[in-house]
Amino acid sequence: MSVVAELSIQSKQFELGRVLELSEGMLLELDRVVPVGESTVPLVWVYASDTQGFEERVANHPSVRGFEALDRFSGRALYRLDWDTTGDHLFDAIHRERAHVLRATATPESWTFELRFPSHEALSGFQTHCENARIHFSVARIGRSNEPDDDPRYGLTESQYDALVLAVESGYYDIPRRRTTVELAEELGISDQAVTERLRRAIIALTENTLDGTGHTK
Repeated sequence: MSVVAELSIQSKQFELGRVLELSEGMLLELDRVVPVGESTVPLVWVYASDTQGFEERVANHPSVRGFEALDRFSGRALYRLDWDTTGDHLFDAIHRERAHVLRATATPESWTFELRFPSHEALSGFQTHCENARIHFSVARIGRSNEPDDDPRYGLTESQYDALVLAVESGYYDIPRRRTTVELAEELGISDQAVTERLRRAIIALTENTLDGTGHTK
């Protein structure tokens, strides 16, 4: 039976975190990981008013083989990264235990991952690989992936859950609205564009983890 683990890790603990070095106030969210030949290429959203310095740092990193902006909008941009994973012991451990990255978000200080492992044994193997590589992380949640009701957050990350709860309780979804995205952003300490995107992903995750595809609850 597969298990889902949510963990937090300092950005400097693994290669991708060092490659995608964020400045103060920037946020990053993994959009997806695309298989390309024998490697994987992540697509990431970066939320910031100015990304020039970030782009220069990433493009000049010795592990990076290719880095390009696919889309640009006000306050955010979508990037495609091709990097040498040889020195990334975290992703090596993920690959060895056949785990899947369900979600990943990052601040300048740390990353939060939601990983699905094929079994508890695979999760234990992942922890052993990380210990051997001297990678330290904290686990926020471990649960069986086919029992969403056991998870009080229904598959949402902590940041998504907090944003959605704040939006509902403060009247963002009321008619007329009693709270704007700008006000939510100030309280959460992120941009209003990041708030909109976080709420969108929270609603998608909530729907996927509570409905069975026919409109009925799981």
